[in-house]
Amino acid sequence: MAAAAGLAPPAGRRIAVVGAAGGIGRALVEALRNAGCTVIGLDLATSLHRHPLPAGVLALAIDATDPDSLARAAQRCGPALDGAVLLAGFAAPRTPAVETDLETWSEVVTGNLTTSFLAARALVPLLRLGTAPSLVTMASGLAVRATPGYAPYGAAKAGVLALTRSLAVELAPTIRINAVAPGAVDTAFLRGGTGRSDETQEPRLNLDAYAASVPLQRIATPDDIVGPILFLLGPASSYLTGQTLHVNGGLVMP
Repeated sequence: MAAAAGLAPPAGRRIAVVGAAGGIGRALVEALRNAGCTVIGLDLATSLHRHPLPAGVLALAIDATDPDSLARAAQRCGPALDGAVLLAGFAAPRTPAVETDLETWSEVVTGNLTTSFLAARALVPLLRLGTAPSLVTMASGLAVRATPGYAPYGAAKAGVLALTRSLAVELAPTIRINAVAPGAVDTAFLRGGTGRSDETQEPRLNLDAYAASVPLQRIATPDDIVGPILFLLGPASSYLTGQTLHVNGGLVMP
């Protein structure tokens, strides 16, 4: 994907991508490299092994649920960051809320909300030292549009939105923080997640039926999400903080 002039971060900026080996992550890493940025990619060791990052991108294996793992990775991301994107997350198979066991609930909330908190906590000190620093979190349309079977994921992503707003207030004016909330994107995420499945199983939703329900009549691709992320990292969004960009083809209009 070619980065649009003035929308992506300027060449030379140092950007960390947590979840860099996922479908959106790989597309984002490539777009940032095309814009001339220095990219550090963080992800599970299994994901990085399955989807090696391009030459010139520092790949750091992490467990985003482990504060010590993130702290060690942050030491290698320095001495400063100009931007960071928190893409890590996954959803469990569809299950009614009252039939969801505590282990699954805790795993999904930890894997989406707690990991965002821990990654932000680890990277904010480096962002404070950067140039026009911007942090982008990853939410979901399910945070605001209740869909049967996704209570843990929707609740966790609603928490990400609340966390984003809190950080935006607390860290202004030094660091801008905004969220992107996609609808369904045709990646391994719909098949269990990069590093969490073999990526070949059937998607958890009917893609044709879903596309037919979207006003723009198609499911999103990773590049559809990359553009808004680049915008939030770059100078054209310099007066935006604490906001959520819903990227879903018109399916959710909060």
